[in-house]
Amino acid sequence: MDIAKSVFQVHGVAATGDVVIRQRLSRGKVLQFFPKMPACLVGLEACGAAHYWRRLGHDARLMPPSYVKPCVKRQKNDAADAEAICEAVTRPTMRFVEIKSDEQHSIMVLHRVRLTLMRQRIQLSNTIRGHMAECGLVAPVGRNGLAQLITIIGNCDDARVPDLARDCLAMLVSQLEMINEQILETDRRVRTSARATEVGRRLMEVPGVGPVLASAMVAAVPDPRSFKSSRNLAAWIGLVPRQNSSGDKERLGGITKQGDRYNCSWSAPLP
Repeated sequence: MDIAKSVFQVHGVAATGDVVIRQRLSRGKVLQFFPKMPACLVGLEACGAAHYWRRLGHDARLMPPSYVKPCVKRQKNDAADAEAICEAVTRPTMRFVEIKSDEQHSIMVLHRVRLTLMRQRIQLSNTIRGHMAECGLVAPVGRNGLAQLITIIGNCDDARVPDLARDCLAMLVSQLEMINEQILETDRRVRTSARATEVGRRLMEVPGVGPVLASAMVAAVPDPRSFKSSRNLAAWIGLVPRQNSSGDKERLGGITKQGDRYNCSWSAPLP
């Protein structure tokens, strides 16, 4: 099944390979369609909302979209994608994505929200610095320099900042303070989630691994035993060199970072 926001395409084949279903469904009819079907194997691409649609009452399996793409025959459309998914899910060498629990999904939501808040904090800080520079006020890099600018904004007796600009910048300062409080709250929740599991506590004993990385790994890897070795886990994250080898010539490039880049980007404890 090729999933989307509103329109879904179903492609089904029998054990002989004959096409028995080729149907387009609206979102509201998906949960009505599959309960009427006999128990079967359902293939899905691992993407947004894919874990929700695994609750179809069948043997649902998720596959990386990059592994499904080679099965697309010609032009890309919903019917061709559904056919490619149907073909890929039956391949004996296909690698499937492990199903995450609701708890693991909740932890990943926590990490994504924290990342969004941090980006917003950087955006607000740069905006305040840029507008203050227009007034000829430039502070050193870092939180101490930003604090100096915020102090100037809060000082109504400082004539270097026009009143209208001060009122507008005060709004940004208020948002920045609120986001800082929210980031501290998410940090506390990340620490709690990292210490709540035995795997998370063991990961934090590794030098350079803090609560953020430990919590993210516990949430992103449902079952570590699905990897045959630690090198396979490193390859899944993307911490392996890029290969362009042929014959007896091995050509290795830089680190690919083709896997879960969020997990490989965090390697230090929280401040």
